[in-house]
Amino acid sequence: MSKKIAWTGLVLVLVSLMVVVGGCTPAELGTEENPIIWVFVPSGETERVTAGAESVAELLHEETGLYFEVRVATEYAGAVEAMCADPAEAHMSSLATFAYVMAADRGCAEAALLSVRYGSPTYNGQILVRADSGITSLEDLEGMTFCRPDPLSTSGWVIPSIMLRGAGVDPNTGLAEVVDAGSHDAVAAAVYDGTCDAGATYVDARTRIEEDYPDIMEQTVVIAIEPDIPNDGVQFIPSLPSEIRDQIVNGLLAIAATEEGVAALDTAYQWQELMVAGDSFYDPFRQILQAAGISAEDLVGD
Repeated sequence: MSKKIAWTGLVLVLVSLMVVVGGCTPAELGTEENPIIWVFVPSGETERVTAGAESVAELLHEETGLYFEVRVATEYAGAVEAMCADPAEAHMSSLATFAYVMAADRGCAEAALLSVRYGSPTYNGQILVRADSGITSLEDLEGMTFCRPDPLSTSGWVIPSIMLRGAGVDPNTGLAEVVDAGSHDAVAAAVYDGTCDAGATYVDARTRIEEDYPDIMEQTVVIAIEPDIPNDGVQFIPSLPSEIRDQIVNGLLAIAATEEGVAALDTAYQWQELMVAGDSFYDPFRQILQAAGISAEDLVGD
């Protein structure tokens, strides 16, 4: 009898352990308990980016049944690190061009979709000054204060720093000060109000703040246009299961074909369409960096 009681007790203990272990098993990725984390960079006003991104995530949930959690990083490097952390702190991202190249070269991100604006998968940046500043060329920026959205912003700093070097202005020592404004909108506003002598944004970030600065298009002028840059898009960590990745890609393409989806994408990042594009699309941009002798470490250290 004692053996029977002991055996029964052992069975109960084993069952209890199975229940405990089973209760600790993580919920399946994409469920409400374990949502897919989608990290964005702060290319514009954070509140607007967040609102647009959350609308896109909700539409994507309705399309795929998957659950998403949207996070807008406070800086570009933060979004890259979320993808590259071990374990990853984000499963997918919408990184700007240089930030994506950094993450991809570290093996943390794989491109899947590219945004299309005004019918093009590439965009240009611009360097702004006040119309009454007397500044007419990049050479005139020697000793001036320069605003950038973020050290890793492609159109806001990576390409402008290359252009400045080409004009004989060392971006590290030839400027009086480099100010991190936090977004393209903020750069345009800082040039408008005289906080900075010059600044770089995508073309044309000024239109996003015309409501607050109705005469910004007259009070600021463009002194230089940057070469073509691949648009931002959607990227995934390499370990994300392919079936989930395919669901998300197909879902995003589906909602990008609807008026409601386009409105949400436009609010977040001014995306008008989405197209399938892999890592090789970024190779011409990599060649620009290589030709200029630019590395990630150089820019992160600025």
